[in-house]
Amino acid sequence: MKTRFTTPEDYPELVTWWKWFRFPAPAPDMLPNNLKDGIMISINGENICAGFIYRTPSSFAWLEFIVSNPAIKDKSIRKESLELLINTITEMAKKLGFKLIFTSVKNENLINKYTDCGYVKGSHSYEMVKIL
Repeated sequence: MKTRFTTPEDYPELVTWWKWFRFPAPAPDMLPNNLKDGIMISINGENICAGFIYRTPSSFAWLEFIVSNPAIKDKSIRKESLELLINTITEMAKKLGFKLIFTSVKNENLINKYTDCGYVKGSHSYEMVKIL
């Protein structure tokens, strides 16, 4: 498996993945650093999953918008790639000096992947958003 930074050229593919999972795709300007603060995992040239780190001016970062390629049906590849993605972004945040990573997750399978990577549930709260 290979890791690389996402680019604006990845956006159309990511949108198809988010739509498949019935998740509203964030607009490109909502993704950090013109999509350059995202990580893409691929195998044999096929993109498998991606996620983004939001840098804050404090000591915590935000890991968000993880999405995977719905065409990948092999559960072991999906599990390994998602764990690699989460761990890669976690290490990236650590190297950047962040002391905490926050994320918001609803999907039970993704919650389990985070747990496997050492994350703990913070609470059972709701996310509140307002698009301006």
